[in-house]
Amino acid sequence: MDKVTAHIGAELYKTEINSATHTMISDEPESAGGMGLGFAPNELLASSLAACTCITLRMYANRKGWKLTDVKVEVTLDTDPIENKTKIIRDIQLFGDLDNDQIARLLNIANKCPMHKILSNTIEISTILK
Repeated sequence: MDKVTAHIGAELYKTEINSATHTMISDEPESAGGMGLGFAPNELLASSLAACTCITLRMYANRKGWKLTDVKVEVTLDTDPIENKTKIIRDIQLFGDLDNDQIARLLNIANKCPMHKILSNTIEISTILK
């Protein structure tokens, strides 16, 4: 099981996030009262999908020996509070010497990246207060 720990002190809204091997800062933008020191939480979620998509496509193309030279993924989160719905828009750009069949296969593979699977399946969150 993957595990991260987040800690916030008195500093608005600077949050230190730790995994077993890495540390990063999340914060709110200055316009929301933060200091803009790191990705906002919604940006962290979007970046997880973008990074996972890039990595998955790179791994697949490398295994196949395809001439994929670059992948750019832009993820936008759009929330609708009235419908209580979040829409995720993922724009993928592939660069390299790829034919139409390879491009179609890479799109299919993008939809199989681990974060895509997590976000498109039912999510259950259990909260424990200690």
